[in-house]
Amino acid sequence: MAILVTKWFGVFLVDNKSNRIMDKRLMPMDADVTAEKLAQVQRGEILPEERELSEGRTKLAVGDRRQSELGKPEMYDSSFIKAQDFGYDDTFMHEVMLRLGKLRTSEPISRDKNLVQAIRDLDDLIEVSNLMSERLHEWYGMHFPELADIAKDDRYALLIAKYGDREGIIEELGLDLASMGADFDSEDIYAVQNLADTLCRIYDDRKDVEEYITNLVEQISPNMCAILGGPLSARLISLAGGLERLASLPSSTLQLLGAEKAMFRHLRSGKNPPKHGVIYQYPDLRKAPYWQRGNIARALAGKVLIAAKVDQYKGEFCGDRLNEELKVRIADIKRRYPDPPKKKETGRKPFKGGKGKGKHFNKKPRHD
Repeated sequence: MAILVTKWFGVFLVDNKSNRIMDKRLMPMDADVTAEKLAQVQRGEILPEERELSEGRTKLAVGDRRQSELGKPEMYDSSFIKAQDFGYDDTFMHEVMLRLGKLRTSEPISRDKNLVQAIRDLDDLIEVSNLMSERLHEWYGMHFPELADIAKDDRYALLIAKYGDREGIIEELGLDLASMGADFDSEDIYAVQNLADTLCRIYDDRKDVEEYITNLVEQISPNMCAILGGPLSARLISLAGGLERLASLPSSTLQLLGAEKAMFRHLRSGKNPPKHGVIYQYPDLRKAPYWQRGNIARALAGKVLIAAKVDQYKGEFCGDRLNEELKVRIADIKRRYPDPPKKKETGRKPFKGGKGKGKHFNKKPRHD
């Protein structure tokens, strides 16, 4: 049987039993053209040379899954086909690879890659803002501890950045209280205000990034947003590494995205496996009783996967229909499993005697 093998310097039709090259199509001695053909290969496309060599052959094996429409993929050691034997030296290969690298890095990227980076940027901003907020509460709490019960998050930082001293904040809020905090010097107040001002700007950046993510995910995956909403859809795409990879996952893997640590703990120690990952944020799943969550998570993951595939391959909008089907399925689960399952009794079996490992079990009886 013949097998189709593609190397960086050409496409070869080889007898896989005798390793005899039956036919070939070599790459042109032009680095730009060769780099463009290799870029097509990396993008998963089939070269014209490959189609030409496969024409008229009913039984053909191929050495790459990318070529599966031409024949059956098989493992094959083609190391005996060397570039030097066909006039290609290392200098030319180096030039081709440089052109290929420049070509691939300059290609346009899908917008879901920007979404992945935006989600990770948001996670970093949340982490930094939480650390700085904790530091601000601890520092300013020595001067005005009562403010933590009156103002929260960005409001807390904004009041400190604007007024600094507690008398100004008390007057702004119209309070009538005597603080138990210590007095700060003007230099101390200025330092705390700088920290509060930095935190305010981080809160503003968080709001901008969240708005950008919401708008972007609604454009990229409208069907997923119809089921999960924007923030949760964006989180799933980020965890998967992109919409294309998310659409290629099995529903069981999608169901557990975000629960990797729990899964590894299950594999190591044998503890109960997780039933869901980040999709636990879905309201109907989060509010459901524990014995219904596994079934709801499976139903949700299946519908989300369908929506992701439609979004990835630009199909017609069907998010409303998928969402309605999911609601019906969840209602059916709640109707079929209204009560928790009965726990199995695990009582110890009574000891019936017999030989044991202790010395008194094997001791011979005395006959006096």
